[in-house]
Amino acid sequence: MTLHHSIGRDPLEALIKGETLPDLLMARLLDPIYVSAERLAEAASDLTLAIHGNGVLVRGLLEITNICRNGCLYCGIRAGNNSVSRYCLDQQQIMDCCREAYGLGFRTIVMQGGEHPTTDPMVADIVDQITSTLPGCAVTLSLGERPHKVYEMWREAGASRYLLRHETASHYHYSSLHPTGMTLLTRLKCLESLRSLGYQVGTGMMVGSPGQDLRCLLSDLRFIRQFRPEMVGIGPFIPHPATPLGHYPAGSVDTTLRLISIIRLMLPSANIPATTALATLAPDGRRRGILAGANVVMPNISPARVRADYALYSGKACLGAEAAEGLALLADDLNLIGRSIDFSRGDFKPHAPQSFTHQS
Repeated sequence: MTLHHSIGRDPLEALIKGETLPDLLMARLLDPIYVSAERLAEAASDLTLAIHGNGVLVRGLLEITNICRNGCLYCGIRAGNNSVSRYCLDQQQIMDCCREAYGLGFRTIVMQGGEHPTTDPMVADIVDQITSTLPGCAVTLSLGERPHKVYEMWREAGASRYLLRHETASHYHYSSLHPTGMTLLTRLKCLESLRSLGYQVGTGMMVGSPGQDLRCLLSDLRFIRQFRPEMVGIGPFIPHPATPLGHYPAGSVDTTLRLISIIRLMLPSANIPATTALATLAPDGRRRGILAGANVVMPNISPARVRADYALYSGKACLGAEAAEGLALLADDLNLIGRSIDFSRGDFKPHAPQSFTHQS
């Protein structure tokens, strides 16, 4: 599509038709002057209902350790933060949480944690135990960058999904958010490694992180369109006071919601969570995320005593409807917007593009 041909076109209609948009039209999707938030969210919500139904997938989020070898400048559990009370759950504690979540109906466990390589063999044992003793339960891992052989070990143990946000597709921006030694190239190689092993792969970014501009967001959207992940996690940047970037303002909830809608329309079959960060910045953030095109929520199933210690950012929501013990509250919350809890595994399923027509 030429620049001349792009002028005057409706970017939303072009996206709905499955066209690959040039940066000019993609930028207009991000601008409320050209496309209102209401119109964008309505199209994304209609598509979500057409492809995924009104059920919202629930995944049990288990934060296994806040020990991390990295010093990411935005992260509250960065290695250089000496004010953190560090913990690492043992195998019995983790399995107890998994069994309890399974009894509540969860059929996906998301094991998340800092990069703590000494736990790698234990993680493989736990994955094997979950998949062999909890019938029909899927395991998603989100444990950072690892060598190919470790990803392979976890895959062979039974893990089927992996979440590794690219954070930003701009090399310059990535270097401004991470310490020397961490590169976007390494992150992208990890994502390719995961895909080659047959994982359902998730990626995503922070919205409004320091130094992010329109060019960064367009790079993110181009990367996501090209990589076509099975899962996409998007959340607003929230500063943590004990980090070098703690004095910057939080990212925009509205921009985050707009991006959720755009990515839903780009990737109709993707599983997209309404993140905890959205619920932290806005009391109705989870509902708004779902109405913008998200179809997953991840209540916290970690032991209550350690949840506050897994503080990637300030004020993290981890109680009430954001926790496993608040499933009744979550069900009521979803009911307000015509949605319901879906306890199924929710594996990625490609859809037929011609199955959706939006009436603008």
